[in-house]
Amino acid sequence: MATDLPSKPATGRSDQKETVKVLIVDDHAVVRQGLRTFLELQDDPAALPIEVVGEAANGVEAVDLARRLQPDVVLLDLVMPEMDGIQATAKILASSPHSRVIILTSFGEEDKVIPAIRAGAQGYLLKDIAPNDLAQAVRMAFRGKVQLHPDVARKLMSAVAAREEPPASRAPAPLEELTERELEVLRLIAGGLNNREIAEKLVISEKTAKTHVSSILGKLHLEDRTQAAIYALRHGLETDEA
Repeated sequence: MATDLPSKPATGRSDQKETVKVLIVDDHAVVRQGLRTFLELQDDPAALPIEVVGEAANGVEAVDLARRLQPDVVLLDLVMPEMDGIQATAKILASSPHSRVIILTSFGEEDKVIPAIRAGAQGYLLKDIAPNDLAQAVRMAFRGKVQLHPDVARKLMSAVAAREEPPASRAPAPLEELTERELEVLRLIAGGLNNREIAEKLVISEKTAKTHVSSILGKLHLEDRTQAAIYALRHGLETDEA
């Protein structure tokens, strides 16, 4: 059952920080409880506080809570009844566009990873992650950084590399063919930003950002943003954003 948790009472601190609001989605109550407990027990005074604002047991509940709560980060299980994590990801982002979705699952197979990333997931982590690492991943996703389990990243890069093998007549164009603005956009894609966020960052319209993305994909003969992000990372074009 979906749970909208009450906000924490004020602590009286004069040095109040921005709080990362998290929605936990998993069909196992014990998992939700465990995640909530160790996320809220993270007490690093130098780090952003994390507050669990809601819990859901399936994708349908998750979409409804995300719409109502507008969380910063959604920790989303992949295999659930009624609506799975891949379907839920796209619907969550449609109803709460500022949210970052991190898939947190036991399944790291390529046929699950790639659809989740293409649906808009900001990260893909496995449930063997250490509590401190998960808290750090939540904070990094909040800041716009892509979060991938190392095994998942290797599989994703291998899959994209295999699909990128072009005919000799259609080798990927060199980066020199991109304009300076397109290189900026490519760096931001690698940093996990969507078209709206790219537009805000570069002070351009969202339509112009979308045009730049399409031009980049065309010039580099890439199919989608996932391939573009990996292409950028391979060529040392990570964003310098903190």
